[in-house]
Amino acid sequence: MKKSRLATALESGALELPESGRIGVFLPEPGEDLSMLDQGRAEIIHGFCPAHDYWRGQGFSVRPEPGGPYAAAIVFVPRAKALARGLVATAARLTEPGGPVIVDGQKGDGIDSLYKSLRRVLPLSEVLSKAHGKLFHFISNEGARAALPHAAGETMPEGFFTTAGVFSADKVDPGSEMLAGALPERLAGRVADLGAGWGYLARAVLERPGVEELDLVEADHAALECARRNIGDVRARFHWADARRWMPEKQLDAVITNPPFHEGRAADPGLGREFIAAAARVLKPSGHLYMVANRHLPYEAALRAHFRQVEELPGDGRYKLFHAARPARDRSARKGR
Repeated sequence: MKKSRLATALESGALELPESGRIGVFLPEPGEDLSMLDQGRAEIIHGFCPAHDYWRGQGFSVRPEPGGPYAAAIVFVPRAKALARGLVATAARLTEPGGPVIVDGQKGDGIDSLYKSLRRVLPLSEVLSKAHGKLFHFISNEGARAALPHAAGETMPEGFFTTAGVFSADKVDPGSEMLAGALPERLAGRVADLGAGWGYLARAVLERPGVEELDLVEADHAALECARRNIGDVRARFHWADARRWMPEKQLDAVITNPPFHEGRAADPGLGREFIAAAARVLKPSGHLYMVANRHLPYEAALRAHFRQVEELPGDGRYKLFHAARPARDRSARKGR
């Protein structure tokens, strides 16, 4: 295995970590090489449930939101620019004065532009360039904290609260808007929103008086916290979980979903197929699925494999809508429910 930028910087002496104190590690992708860190001192901060579970399985202390204070912080740069800058500001705020804040990222994720913007307001170390990416650091102090004000959430004109880095943070997703408009007025009983995001579709579901309970299932902790602020209905229940693995207490009458087709940096339309399978698993034999997808994504075969009835509803050139009913799963998994 090739040495990572972090390992190279530490072994060369270009970077030194404090001899004691906790090290906050922000958003490392599953599989990232952290073997050079003392596992007893490192605290992983990751709000994406599958990544959180991965690092916990590797024996690390993991939390969805940062705690601090930290003797040092390492920020693995995400693709979302506002989130990346916000994480650097948070790391600086939570790192003890004199401690290093290390920034590591790929060119494809915007490390060059982040470096240029930080260089305008902070004294930065020499840059280690390697494997199509960069690593650099600065020292946390009052000046650094003042130069990097903590990013706040945003309220959109529609009255929803969002925050940097969540899906469709600056506007309502057009696909979700289309699905909300297509939901039947007769929607009733126990419903789940798989991949609920910050709650736009959930609010549309709860406008149906026949809905008794709504489970919002979301893997992004930040998005789910936004949903808690956006949805005040007592019928709503919030679950920080991987929708592909989540199981309700009882089978559901309906599922709605605008499934993701990216996990981390890689595009993966298979995610949507897994959401379809998950919907079939949690629904009653008479249950219904309402789903929106980008028009180029090939979900028809998966829908026919998991449901006995499938119809495409009117969409547009960008999105297609589906209604599927009567899941065709192996009922033995649900025996006794």
